[in-house]
Amino acid sequence: MILGRENKRRVHGCLIHVDIINGKIWIQRDGTEEGVASELVKVGVPKDRIVLGFRSPELRKNTDFAIA
Repeated sequence: MILGRENKRRVHGCLIHVDIINGKIWIQRDGTEEGVASELVKVGVPKDRIVLGFRSPELRKNTDFAIA
């Protein structure tokens, strides 16, 4: 979670949102520097089990990750 103040306004939001849908890891939001997908691959999760849900299906076709 992102929590704090910026220009006297309260800031509150989600840094990472991940769902497991039909046995695949769907990354819905990724506000990290390294990238959640990269970290998952480093620990042995196959790319065909990771969906970059924050990208449109059209753009997902151009990645090494699962489309859906």
